Amino acid sequence: MPGYDYKFLEKPKRRFQCPLCNKPMREPVQVSTCGHRFCDTCLQEFLSEGVFKCPEDQLPLDYAKIYPDPELEAQILAVPIRCIHSEEGCRWTGQIKQLQIHLSTCPFNVIPCPNRCTVKLSRRDLAEHLQHDCPKRRVKCEYCGSDFTGEGYENHQGICPQESVYCENKCGARMMRRLLSQHCLTDCPKRTQPCKFCGKEFVFDTIQNHQYQCPRYPVVCPNQCGVSNIAREDLATHLRDNCNTAMVLCPFKDAGCKHRCHKIAMSRHIDESMKVHLNIMCNLVNRQRQDILELRREVEELSVGSDGVLIWKITDYVRKMQEAKLRNNYEFFSPPFYTHRYGYKLQVSAFLNGNGSGEGTHLSVYIRVLPGEYDNLLEWPFSYKVTFSIMDQSDPSLSKPQHITETFTPDPNWKNFQKPVNSRNSMDESTLGFGYPKFISHEEIKKRNYIRDNSIFIRASVEIPQKILA
Repeated sequence: MPGYDYKFLEKPKRRFQCPLCNKPMREPVQVSTCGHRFCDTCLQEFLSEGVFKCPEDQLPLDYAKIYPDPELEAQILAVPIRCIHSEEGCRWTGQIKQLQIHLSTCPFNVIPCPNRCTVKLSRRDLAEHLQHDCPKRRVKCEYCGSDFTGEGYENHQGICPQESVYCENKCGARMMRRLLSQHCLTDCPKRTQPCKFCGKEFVFDTIQNHQYQCPRYPVVCPNQCGVSNIAREDLATHLRDNCNTAMVLCPFKDAGCKHRCHKIAMSRHIDESMKVHLNIMCNLVNRQRQDILELRREVEELSVGSDGVLIWKITDYVRKMQEAKLRNNYEFFSPPFYTHRYGYKLQVSAFLNGNGSGEGTHLSVYIRVLPGEYDNLLEWPFSYKVTFSIMDQSDPSLSKPQHITETFTPDPNWKNFQKPVNSRNSMDESTLGFGYPKFISHEEIKKRNYIRDNSIFIRASVEIPQKILA
């Protein structure tokens, strides 16, 4: 009796059970001295541990008095049971001795694959396994007719040269796999092919259109100079630099020469027209000089302030003071500024070492009226209040700045405040400024931070009535 876990139809009698394993006895043996029965295998394992006593009553055992019990075995084999696969769905019942015969045909019994593929499965799944899954089954390719094992057929699938497949480029063509490579190489309209001129890859059915735009496609010079096979992208360079029959303008075209001829004849024109070209270049230079002067004047006008306030920074004060001491009446001039937009043009001058009554002891400050762009639109003489200040550069957070300030109203009889003319020369008294020869003494200027970082700031402002600004 194989060692199955039997599914009994009814509870087996206790005398059929082995006291050692509590299961129906397999090949039962009986101890004649005490009458107890055991599985032959269970008793052998028990005695192999070195214990020579009956497991039931602990009486000494004698190997010579242990005998097989065929009568009990026959009774056990006649016990009714279910198939050991009853929980899986088998409905067979019968005696234990009939189980082996049943299992030889039971669809739920697990058996090895007859192809010796190492797989074990139930008998009812064997046909499916042999037909579709067994790696050692024999399969015939439906395309080429070759015979394979199941494992070999799986490797053969996808490479069979006779199988019908679609073109990989999705052109719609279908053919045997063995013809596919040649089709993709020479016949497929969707195959990629490099342009033989520029080398870029294109789909075959679009490469013809590309050649109408290919930058390296060879073209012939349109001037019929005899040069062919010019790359399309190089044609413009050829026409500009190399084509002898191209029509070109004289290199002095910007100066005014209008001559136009074939490129090959241009050198002769240049040689023959040297004097003409020299004259037109001189004229061009003169025109450009005038333009530069005009532009410079316009830039200067744009850079002049137009809000009636000038803050003039005189840097490098110590050096300039030394220079003023060495040169009598040495005058420094500020940038010009306008009183307002379209207003009077003014300029401040300073004598660092003083002028007139302040010479050698004071800083002298003056203002003058310069010829401006809008003088013909203004009222004359100039008559608006002018305020001078030397700025205290002390830190406002430490002490309140104490600027030195003086204000005057222009004398209408002073020539400098009349309408200026461009013909004034530097020696004319009308060019002299009006202001303060003793604006601030050299001693006073040192008492606070009127000089800081070797610089001073002079502020000049003009009070313009609102009606003029409007």
